[in-house]
Amino acid sequence: MKSAQSFQPTESTPVMDFGPVRVLFGEKSGKYPDGNQVVVRGKTAMAAFDTPLSANRFPDALAGADLALLSHIHEDHTAGLHLLTEAEVWVHESDVNAVRSLEGLMAHYGYEAHALEAMKSVVVDQFSFQPRPDAKGYKDGQIWDLGGCQVRAVHLPGHTGGHCALVVEPEGVAFIADIDLSSFGPYYGDKCSSLSEFRSSLARVETMEAKVWVTSHHKGVITDRDEFLGLLKAFRSKLDTRAEEIQSTLSSKGHTAESLVGLGFLYPVGYKNEYSHDAELRTIELHLEELVERGQAVYEDGRYFAQ
Repeated sequence: MKSAQSFQPTESTPVMDFGPVRVLFGEKSGKYPDGNQVVVRGKTAMAAFDTPLSANRFPDALAGADLALLSHIHEDHTAGLHLLTEAEVWVHESDVNAVRSLEGLMAHYGYEAHALEAMKSVVVDQFSFQPRPDAKGYKDGQIWDLGGCQVRAVHLPGHTGGHCALVVEPEGVAFIADIDLSSFGPYYGDKCSSLSEFRSSLARVETMEAKVWVTSHHKGVITDRDEFLGLLKAFRSKLDTRAEEIQSTLSSKGHTAESLVGLGFLYPVGYKNEYSHDAELRTIELHLEELVERGQAVYEDGRYFAQ
C-alpha cells in the first residue's frame, strides 16, 4: 500500500480532492503553457495523469507514482515526465511513438522543417522533453486497477490521433484533457489532428457518465452537469464559427489555403510563434476539405471557391 500523500496544498498551488483523486492546479487554472495535474491514489497503486510544467513545482505530489497515464502527447503534457523515471508510461497507441523519441514527436506535429527545428528547442529547453522508449500503448476502454478504484480510457481523437479522457471509477471523475472548454475552442492544427474526429469526440464526451469533469487548461474543475454541457456547447460552436468565417471569405476569385493564413481564423491577426503558421494552415485545410465534402465550396485549379 502506498504511503499517505506528503504534498500539502499552498496558496500558490490550490488543490481539490474527490475521494482518491487529487487535482493540483497550474498557474491561471492551467492556462497554456502550464496545465493542471491529476493524481489518483488507490489502495495498491498510484497514477499520475499527464505531467504539465506545474508538476516541476510540486514533485513530492508525484513521488511514488506507479503509472504515468497520458491523455495524449504534446509538449505541455510531458513536461514533468522526467520526474517519473520508475513509473510505467502509458499513452494511446496512436500517440505512443511521439513520446518514445524526439523524432517521433516531430512527426506527430508534422510541421515544415524550419518550424520543427524551432520546436525541438522549445520542447527540450522549455518543456524538458525526455524520450520514453519504454512507453506502452493502450486502446480505447483499457482499464488500470489501482485497488478500490480504477481508471478507464475513453478514446476522444481529433486534437491528436490518440487523445483520450481518463475516467476514475466509481468516483466518476473524468479528466477530459484538451477538450479544455476554453473560449479559444478546439485545437486541431497538427498532422495527427482531425476535424471530423474532433466533432465525433465532442458528441461522445457529451454522453459520458461522470460527476466531475477536469480539464488540462483554463476551466479546471466543473462539478455541475448543466454547466459542463453549456461550456461544451460553446466550445463545440467554435468549429462551426470557423467554418462559416472561412466560407464567407472565399470570393469569386477564390483562395488557396495559404492565402487564408493570418486572417484570424485560428490566432489573432499578427500573432506568431514557432508553429503558428503551420498550425493555422493545417486548420484551414481541414475546414476547406470539410466545406468541399459538404458541397459548400468547390476546389478548382488550386483554389477554393464558395458554393
